[in-house]
Amino acid sequence: LRRGQVLFTYLHLAADRPQAEALQRSGAHAIAYETVTARDGSLPLLTPMSEVAGRMSVQVGATCLQKANGGRGVLLGGVPGVAPAKVVVIGGGVSGTHAVEMAHGLRAAVTVIDRSIKRLRELDVQFLGAVETLYSTTETIEREVRAADLVIGAVLLPGAAAPKLVSEETVRAMRPGSVLVDIAIDQGGCFATSRPTTHAQPTFVLHDVVHYCVTNMPGAVPRTSAFALNNATLPYVRALADKGWEQACAEDSGLAAGLNVSAGRIVHAAVARSLEAVAA
Repeated sequence: LRRGQVLFTYLHLAADRPQAEALQRSGAHAIAYETVTARDGSLPLLTPMSEVAGRMSVQVGATCLQKANGGRGVLLGGVPGVAPAKVVVIGGGVSGTHAVEMAHGLRAAVTVIDRSIKRLRELDVQFLGAVETLYSTTETIEREVRAADLVIGAVLLPGAAAPKLVSEETVRAMRPGSVLVDIAIDQGGCFATSRPTTHAQPTFVLHDVVHYCVTNMPGAVPRTSAFALNNATLPYVRALADKGWEQACAEDSGLAAGLNVSAGRIVHAAVARSLEAVAA
């Protein structure tokens, strides 16, 4: 990369100081898919991949729960006469909602935790009261995670590092063979025990708990992911190609919100705050 070039892709700089510093040195203008914002406040270029990751999280979690893969040997939906698995989803945004939808569809006992009462009401209506909705507190998270078979971390603070909502002490108190799936790992992860893994070696076991922390989860299903992402990015790519990055950003404040690094400077406030916190 060199001065004046435009980089338009996923960046996730809040948890990646070396990449942020390299982009600053390059002098390029880096626009991050994950912070481009629509008029309604949603994240249109993150949404397709959040949908894929949310749905995938239940698939991989169910696989990790199998005894041969180090799990408790629990079937998500149970069978008549045997209780289903307890699935806890932390975060009721796009990825969390899709995780809840998949887990509920497989007949698991699902609990979703979020700090927005409005969002919890919406989920309660969407799932006709069949999914337990709980307001997010430290006590609630600790209690529910310790009792869970599968926990899916689906927390997002746009542009910022994910908060560590599940402590190592809580993980240590989980039942052996329980599973953690950290969708937030691209932003640093929301479990204290998370560390990035790969599609080649997706899991590790710590405190007898299976951790799935693959960065870029949608990369496992590239055909679906590519079509979904291309559908969302094409209008922005056309605007950048036709108008140049400066005019395109001047005319679209949502695209401007995607600008993370420009001419050697971190220009996105949340990214800057997160990188300063990492440095401290």
